[in-house]
Amino acid sequence: MDNLPLDPDAFSAHVIALLLQQFPDRKAAVTGPLHVVFDGRHLGLENLYRMVLRDPRNGAEIIENYLDRLLEGDQISGAPLPFSAVRARIMPRIQPESIFEHLDREQVAHVPFVNNTVIVFVIDLPQLTVSITSEQMIRWGLQCDDLDALSRENLARYAPDLEVRLVDSHDGGRAAIVSQQDGYDAARLLLSTLYDRLAREMKGDFYVATPARDTFIAISVGPDPFVGRLKQRVEDDFRRLPYPITRELFYVTRDGVAGTAA
Repeated sequence: MDNLPLDPDAFSAHVIALLLQQFPDRKAAVTGPLHVVFDGRHLGLENLYRMVLRDPRNGAEIIENYLDRLLEGDQISGAPLPFSAVRARIMPRIQPESIFEHLDREQVAHVPFVNNTVIVFVIDLPQLTVSITSEQMIRWGLQCDDLDALSRENLARYAPDLEVRLVDSHDGGRAAIVSQQDGYDAARLLLSTLYDRLAREMKGDFYVATPARDTFIAISVGPDPFVGRLKQRVEDDFRRLPYPITRELFYVTRDGVAGTAA
């Protein structure tokens, strides 16, 4: 779509116009940069905006599919899904703490993580994922720690043969890239087998960068110039990719994952 507005404010207004065209009896308004309220629900449009910027020629289709999944997800999340039907589909995602700037922390099932991030939980359906609310979790008689343990087990079974691409630098550094592109690349930081899987290739403890949901890069601890170059790439990806998580590196050891944020 050649005339799709790429100015952030005009883009938000365009999305509202599409929503009101489909639902003329509902209310919608722009409430901040790339943020709207539609029918009482706060919608952040930054991820959608970044997706369109990466592929503007298909922008109209991207927006249409995004809104369709969003509205379908609302309908499913409001339905009383039995735990037995979704148990095997509960998966973890790492999100920045900033999601709570527009969401009620008490309504989102989550556990705290390092580097100013949290782990949230989704139901993985064939065409979309649906976030698990605190209300739904309580209906199932579960707590956040239960979802955390279950989602990590499901993640380990999701793609057990993890494909890793190794890249060696001329100055002695090494990176290991996981790119399944299934929506859970960054979440694989949570795998209990991660250290054993990568420690030999990385020669011991290592960093992991997850600048966005679909990016996972393990980085050797040194040399400093190599780590510095990768950190600059992580910074760039964090600013431009959809579903950003953090520009900080995670430090992975046999004892677990630590943050590097001050």
